[in-house]
Amino acid sequence: MTALALLQRRMAAAVMQPLTTGSRMARTTPDGMVLRKEVAEFIKPNARLTSLERLEIYSRSYWFRVLDSLADDFPGLRAILGQLAFNRLSRAYLSDCPSRSFTLRNLGSRLEEWLRTKQSYARHSPGLALDMARLEWAHIEAFDGAAERALGPEDLACLNSGFRARLQPYVRLLDVDYPVDEMRIQVNRAPHDDGVPVHRVRPPGFRRALPLRIFIAVHRLNDMVYYRRLAPEEYLVLNAMRSGQRLGRAIEEGFSQSCVPPDDRPAMAGAWFAAWAELGWLCAPSRIKKEKVK
Repeated sequence: MTALALLQRRMAAAVMQPLTTGSRMARTTPDGMVLRKEVAEFIKPNARLTSLERLEIYSRSYWFRVLDSLADDFPGLRAILGQLAFNRLSRAYLSDCPSRSFTLRNLGSRLEEWLRTKQSYARHSPGLALDMARLEWAHIEAFDGAAERALGPEDLACLNSGFRARLQPYVRLLDVDYPVDEMRIQVNRAPHDDGVPVHRVRPPGFRRALPLRIFIAVHRLNDMVYYRRLAPEEYLVLNAMRSGQRLGRAIEEGFSQSCVPPDDRPAMAGAWFAAWAELGWLCAPSRIKKEKVK
């Protein structure tokens, strides 16, 4: 490693070291070194500031930026927990899972997984908090996920049991226990005065929400993200198609434990396909490469 690369790593480690609860730099590094002495080796003081004070400007700017970004991406989770608890969660999460990407877009990619093992940060509503974190990460993925050419009417003219299609990469399917889709919409629509953060205008029912199994498709249309509730059978059919199942098999899986009368199922499935086609959810299946027989 070159001397420049080593210097860059030392400074990056110092800048990204978590701040104290008072939003100041810690006195020691994670390996026990005195931070003031460490910083003095690669940052010069000036007439007004010490080496550590100069570095602290960059460190606080970095941390305030990533904390604000996480808050912007997870307003629903912030509303559930309240600002103070969300701040504690954010600092702990970013300390354990620091940014590893060139873009802040990926900052919350590990939040759900992390929260499953750190449920004490979710206070009295860990299940609700986990569902909201899942929905809000799906929202991010749906917003800028890849899109392929949607199947048109000509592609869907002759549907049969052997038909195979994929879901658009940006469509996310969720199985949740709380109405987090409605809650997130309430947060976005909550009226508030200028300068009053939306998390302080907590919609009623956030803490009283009862478990209720819900199936949601998070998707985009005209560069806007939407949440669409799905019937349990529809959710299962879409998941089966996403895994590569042919239409006939996917419908069998979707209705395997359904109470819908068999005579009503074709019309129901037909209505689903019409909606999926209109929304552009379906795209051509991946080509399966056949191995050459030697």
